[in-house]
This record gives sequence, C-alpha cells and structure tokens, in this order.
Amino acid sequence: MGTLTQNGPPHGFEEQNLFSPELSTQKMQLGHISEYGSAPAGFQPGVSKMWRNVVYKSIKIVIFSNKLNLLIPFGPLAIVVHILTGHNGLVFLLSLLGIIPLAERLGYATEQIAMFTGPTIGGLLNATFGNATELIIAIYALRNGMIRVVQLSLLGSILSNMLLVLGCAFFCGGLVFNGKEQVFNKATATVSSGLLLMAVMGLLFPAVLHYTHTEVHYGKSELALSRFSSCIMLGAYAAYLFFQLKTQKDPYIPLSEEGDQNGENNNDDDETPEISKWEAVCWLSIMTAWISILSEYLVDAIEGTSHTWNIPISFIGVILLPIVGNAAEHAGAIMFAMKDKLDISLGVAIGSSTQISMFGIPFCVVVGWIMGQPMDLNFQLFETATLFITVIVVAFFLQEGSSNYFKGLMLILCYLIVAASFFVHEDPPPEGKP
Repeated sequence: MGTLTQNGPPHGFEEQNLFSPELSTQKMQLGHISEYGSAPAGFQPGVSKMWRNVVYKSIKIVIFSNKLNLLIPFGPLAIVVHILTGHNGLVFLLSLLGIIPLAERLGYATEQIAMFTGPTIGGLLNATFGNATELIIAIYALRNGMIRVVQLSLLGSILSNMLLVLGCAFFCGGLVFNGKEQVFNKATATVSSGLLLMAVMGLLFPAVLHYTHTEVHYGKSELALSRFSSCIMLGAYAAYLFFQLKTQKDPYIPLSEEGDQNGENNNDDDETPEISKWEAVCWLSIMTAWISILSEYLVDAIEGTSHTWNIPISFIGVILLPIVGNAAEHAGAIMFAMKDKLDISLGVAIGSSTQISMFGIPFCVVVGWIMGQPMDLNFQLFETATLFITVIVVAFFLQEGSSNYFKGLMLILCYLIVAASFFVHEDPPPEGKP
C-alpha cells in the first residue's frame, strides 16, 4: 500500500465523498490502517461493512431506481426458454425485451462517466456506447455469416436515430417549450449532415456499380471498392474526432448556456454524478457483457422468428433491432430536449447516426475482411435510396438551426412511412454473391 499524509484522506477513496458521513469516519479508520501497516481485528468488520454499503447503494441506484429494469428478468428467461424449448419466436421476443433495460442502463453508466470528462468527450462517449448494442449484435451476426442482417440493422439504426429519436426529441421539447422555437448550433448540424452525405456516397457507388453491371471483375470490384471506401470513411471519421476534440471547442455546449437566452441561471440545471467514476466503469463492463450474451441468442433466433411470425427479415433488422439498440439515445435525447438542451439532443441523435454511418458500417466491413466474410457497402437499391432521402429530409429540417413540435411530428411520421415500407419489402435473393 502507498503511504498517506497525516492530514489527507486515503488516495483510493477520494471519489466516495457522496456517501454518508459514517463512511467518512470509516475512511479515516482505513487511513490509520494503511499508515501503520496492519489493522486491529476490530477494524475489519467496519471495512467490510463500508464496502457492503457502497455495493448496496450502487445496486440500489443503478438497478432499483428505474422501472424499466423490471424487464431485466426476461434476459435469463430467454436463455432458459432456448435451452428447454428452442422456440425461436419466443427466444427472440424475450431477448429483445431483456436487452432494452440493459441498453438504457448502458447509456446511464456512460452519462455518469461523461460527468467526469466534460461536454465534448461526454457527447462522444454517449454516442459511442449508445451504439455499443448495435455493434455487438452486428459482430455476432457477422461471425455467423448473416451479412444481410448486419447491413439492415446498421441501416435501421441510422434511420431510427435520424427520424424517430430526433423527431421525438423535437416533438417533446416543442410541447414543453410551446410558444417559442428551440435553437441549436447550426454549424455543428451542418458538419454532421455533410458526413452523413459522405456516408451515403460510400454506400451508393458500390450499389450502382453492381446494378449497372459495370464491374471490371464481377463480384470482386464491388467488394474491393467497399473495402477501400471503408478505409477512407474511417480516416474521415478519425479526422472528424480530431476536429471536435482539438479544433472546435465544446460543440456540445447548448446555445442557451452560452448566451443565457432564457434569462435564467443555468447553474441550477447542473447535475452531479450519482455514482463514482469507477462504479460507472464497472457497471459499463457488466452491462456490455450481459448484452453480448443476449445478443448471441437474439441473432440465432432471427431467421426462425421471421418464418414463425411471417415477418420479413428486413423489417426485423431495420425496425425492431434498432428500437432496442437506440433505447439509451431515445431516452437521453428526449430528456435533454425537455430541458431545452437541444444541442446535446442533436449530438446524441445525429452524432449517433454519424458514428454508425462513418465508423460502425466501415468497421464491420473491415472486421468482415479479417474474418473472411464478404461484407460490403452494397446495401441494395431500396435501402440505399431510403437512406439518401432520409438524409436529405433531415438536412432540410436542420438548416434553420431551430426546432418545434411540428418539425418533430413530421420526422416521426416519416419514420412510420419508412417502417411500413420495410414491412412490405421483400429482400431480393443474393444473386451473383459469393
């Protein structure tokens, strides 16, 4: 153990000051234990009790403070049903319900960590771990050779964030602040829209190359172009991160905080962490591991569920899976919009779409390359056209730098049209694919 100063608290317990005064006394006892190298037998129960209190309080805050966590038992139940019956439809439904609270708690743990890192890195962390569920599901599907499921789930995540999540944020924020338009940083939104258009370009050319039959080497040129474009997109996203972290200062700070547009002291809205940084990291690891386990059962049941429920795989991949994966973004974006922090809502919704399109999809192409799976950027014409139109529509809604409940309603209705389209869309057979 390291040495401690006479007047200071123990180094390992500096961040536990949010607990009761009794724990502070126990920390001082620990300081004396460390200082003299050994502890009297009477101190050991106190140390054990302190750690029990820490663990109990952490579990109480993370698990029992959210009613959505009532769905957590569906996860273990899905595993039991898979072992006993193997009913794909039921396993898929139970896994879907079990992942929803885990995805939301994953977002919660990320938000707690973000409170220690500042707004810029915090916004990037929210977008990154908000997409962890989709990436975990995609990697499991890719490992099983279900390339089409990977493409559809990632596409659905982009569409869900841009239309449903952002639409609900605009709608709920507009209802709470009815009578005035909420504003956001138009410059940041423009950069994100540009990246989304670049992603559409990356997906469009392989599809056009395939369907015009103009490949130099049929079946190979399309895959080679996809891998080259993926490397370019990953480089562009790395440059975007550098731009956000080093060049542009705090793009996630709301305009209302910069200019005091509401005439109120925004210090009242400052939130303090409910758990310590290392507790949040531990919960982040636990939630990610549990999501990984359920994702394997979820992916294995997709094809059987499609036949059992008579639902197209495209609808499952584009609509059902992203709704689960975007639970954290959905809740967070609405919450920030209702607090008139629309820049953070935009950073979560559009930032998440940007990350999936510029990092998630190219990353899966590269991972598939390593695994020997022919994952490419040809998402088929119907899906690529849907993404292109969605990006254009959202870009028009963002160009004014303001929002209201009517804009949110329009985005939600657009999402319903997209959902209905994929419900009646039959995925074409993989003609000419290896």
